[in-house]
Amino acid sequence: MDYFALKVVHIVSATILFGTGIGTAFYMFMAALTRDAKLTAGVGRLVVIGDWLFTGSSGVVQIASGLWLAHIAGFPILSGWVLHALLLYGLAFLCWAPVVWIQIRLRDIAQTAADAGGPLPREYWRWLAVWVGLGIPAFFALVVVFWLMVAKPAGGVFG
Repeated sequence: MDYFALKVVHIVSATILFGTGIGTAFYMFMAALTRDAKLTAGVGRLVVIGDWLFTGSSGVVQIASGLWLAHIAGFPILSGWVLHALLLYGLAFLCWAPVVWIQIRLRDIAQTAADAGGPLPREYWRWLAVWVGLGIPAFFALVVVFWLMVAKPAGGVFG
């Protein structure tokens, strides 16, 4: 695969990763705000599927294509902007991995509440707060990764 084609794959996978992440987070959060357990459970089911299909797979493509691009272009992987991008990507992954489990938990809690015809319990709201708390640093880490990929500053984040 030539550099240009690989770069297109990398950009498309970054778009899918970030877009799906933002989209699933938006719908999961907005569904919860309705306080409708049945709606929240249904959206939770779709969010879990979307995260596995799109966020997970594009995340793998993203790291593989990024490392390959850096190698082809001759960027040193363990220094400068590439190292900072990898560290921030790692931070985003460390936030995302438990978020997937939490989304499954949120889906199941909402489904149990829906089956019982009751409201979303306190446990749901506690887990949702953790989910949001992990999503915020992941979001900002990926925003900085985008900036690093575009700007490619010699010294990385700190110039």
